[in-house]
Amino acid sequence: MSRTMSRTMFTFRVRPEVLAEYAEAHAAVWPEMLRALHETGWRNYSIFTAPDGTVVGYVESDDIDAARAGMAQRDVNARWQAAMSRFFDGAGPDEQMTTLTEVFHLDTQLAATAPPAVPPGGTPDEHAHEATPTQGAEGAADPQQGDS
Repeated sequence: MSRTMSRTMFTFRVRPEVLAEYAEAHAAVWPEMLRALHETGWRNYSIFTAPDGTVVGYVESDDIDAARAGMAQRDVNARWQAAMSRFFDGAGPDEQMTTLTEVFHLDTQLAATAPPAVPPGGTPDEHAHEATPTQGAEGAADPQQGDS
């Protein structure tokens, strides 16, 4: 069974005057919190900040809604959010999170333009004459790449 991974980017804000402390707190996230994020499906999760207090998060998951709901059920998340509440004016990140819409992804577009693979026992397609990364434009071996 294949899993469908989605990329999610979101923003929220912290008070700019405590941005350095916010970064320090995230340099040493509690191991229990890290495990909870992993167990509920958060992968390749990163947080970025801007001097004005804007926070941008990026996460990959099979189902971001299920991942967020899973974290909402974890006691460690409630404790972490309480500890982080001093960085926010009013609403915390879960309440003020704005999800961004992905409009471009390089790997997806490159994959869509790649020539189809030749099936085992098949014949080369019309792209076989095109230069490969180790060949020059004329199809000859590139002297910078050496002979393989």
